[in-house]
Amino acid sequence: MSGDAEAARLLEVAVSALGGSAREGQTQMAVLVDEALGDGEHVLVQAGTGTGKSLGYLVPAVAHAAREGSRVVVSTATLALQRQVFSKDLPMVLDALEPELGKRPAASLFKGRANYLCVHKLAGGYGEPDDDMLPIAAGPTSELGEEVARLHQWADETDSGDRDDLVPGVSHRAWAQVSVSGRECLESKCPVIKECFSQKVRDEAAKAHIVVTNHAVLGVQAASHDLLGEHDALIVDEAHELVSRITSAATHEITVLRVDRAARAARKAGHTTEALDSAARALDAALGEHEPTRLRSGLDEGLAQAIETVRMETRTLLSAIQKESQTTPEAASATTKVATAALQEIHDVCEELQGEHGRYVIWLAPPDGDYDSRQAVRIVAAPLDVAGLVKNRLIEDKAAVFTSATLALGGDFRAISAHLGVNEPTTLDAGSPFDYERQGILYVASHLPRPGPGGISEEALDEMEALIRAAGGRTLGLFSSHRAGQAAAEAMRQRLDMPILYQLDDQLPTLVEQFKADPRACLFGSTSLWQGIDVPGASASLVLIDRIPFPRPDEPIAQARTEAVAQRGGNGFMAVSATHAALLMAQGAGRLIRNSADRGVVAVLDSRLSSARYGGFLARSMPPLWGTTDRGVVLGALERLDDAASKQGQ
Repeated sequence: MSGDAEAARLLEVAVSALGGSAREGQTQMAVLVDEALGDGEHVLVQAGTGTGKSLGYLVPAVAHAAREGSRVVVSTATLALQRQVFSKDLPMVLDALEPELGKRPAASLFKGRANYLCVHKLAGGYGEPDDDMLPIAAGPTSELGEEVARLHQWADETDSGDRDDLVPGVSHRAWAQVSVSGRECLESKCPVIKECFSQKVRDEAAKAHIVVTNHAVLGVQAASHDLLGEHDALIVDEAHELVSRITSAATHEITVLRVDRAARAARKAGHTTEALDSAARALDAALGEHEPTRLRSGLDEGLAQAIETVRMETRTLLSAIQKESQTTPEAASATTKVATAALQEIHDVCEELQGEHGRYVIWLAPPDGDYDSRQAVRIVAAPLDVAGLVKNRLIEDKAAVFTSATLALGGDFRAISAHLGVNEPTTLDAGSPFDYERQGILYVASHLPRPGPGGISEEALDEMEALIRAAGGRTLGLFSSHRAGQAAAEAMRQRLDMPILYQLDDQLPTLVEQFKADPRACLFGSTSLWQGIDVPGASASLVLIDRIPFPRPDEPIAQARTEAVAQRGGNGFMAVSATHAALLMAQGAGRLIRNSADRGVVAVLDSRLSSARYGGFLARSMPPLWGTTDRGVVLGALERLDDAASKQGQ
């Protein structure tokens, strides 16, 4: 039997085990992935919602691992999807194919160390946390204190130590009291290494043939150091997220507060820090003379001198700690490792800031999240381009499969190929089993004024109100910023007698369940709401998009990348801003049709989608819904959908 026929047969076996039958696009995908794994090729596969892409890559991955005894890494964008693939999809494939293959490849999960309880830290091995890491009222009866107490109780019960297994969860500040970062971990020198939850998982992953990880791990793998060990193939699910995750992993910042924390950690480890304290004050003074801005020519003289002083003093302390650890082995404690980690991070960022101009985008930033502040408190460095990191650190000399529902932006794969550094890949658009033109409408409110910098216009709010009324609620509102989303939510709460939920009101899973449970509810939000929300049925009959989600004009990374493309003779706006917007528009519109029975409208309240030259590129990136600018047609369609859903009790 040919390789293509065998891949198709094994897929049929796996799908049949689920009580279904393979789809044409899914079969094409499985065959192509099987060929890529066998030949060491690089492929891009767009697999729309409903294609069944998880089985489309897991079946050939398991077969390849069984046949060749090779090691395949599968990466997902989120911890939730990682859990689904490892706990649900992969076991089903392994069960179905074991009789056919005659063996069962070992599978393992791989996450960063900070996702697990640290047994040594729980036992007090890392000492007390820094005072500034805890609120004033962090006693046993405070909310944080109660969370930490619950974590200690859970530690006696859990077999995994995995944060995902803790339900309900706890805040990041509480989790930080019982976990350590990869830099802080004592690894083989830990006195309780045999009890370590994280090390147990790593030991299992080192022996497994199928390793399921996430993009955060790939980010470290690409930007810093090897976590995954030798492997023959990489499969990246939700590959449209990879560039941003690697950019995030390779982006570092330095602040006076971080330098002070590193100095405090060094003092706790028994070292004097007068020189580093003085360097921190010099950095504070240098930053005090600047407003937030991008440093197009690198650091000025004052900042450069301050950074060099910080670098030298952290280097001096690191050398002293290393010398003491070598001459006095008992000094190599957890306290010392925390100090080393903090100092090394500061030192590395200083070296990045001093590196070759042009490789990094450098900017002075206000306090995190405070866009209105005119005081720079952070120096940030991000890679200008991550294509080289993907090419050289992730996929060189191995098979690589990138798949997502949104890879063919503007109708082809060129944009995403350039961002991923994948040269001349084999590509496949596996399509979708859904009939988008019959199931959904793309409505562009072309009569509205172009969005301006002043927020959502009254005309747009009026349009939003009319559409939501026609839909009877049942609206997922996707906004380009939290500021816009919150303004719209407040306006609709005043105008409509319907529950208007906002993303920041509660934990997102809780809000999604409330949204599903109340047929009249609306759920508004930004950022993560554009992707990963799966609400089939009438609850999301209307998906509202307030404006095309271009990056902020003053966003340093997008700005620098746009200029770099233009300097090479390309169209920087299309390569960066339009591509960014296309990905989000495709993902956002993809929230509408989640199964073959879904019907509804994607309404874009940004007239530029129909009037601007780039509008066609964005529209071609979205699911092929039936398009119209006729307001009356859309309102009538929503009213009919609301009436039908109400009669069915939805």
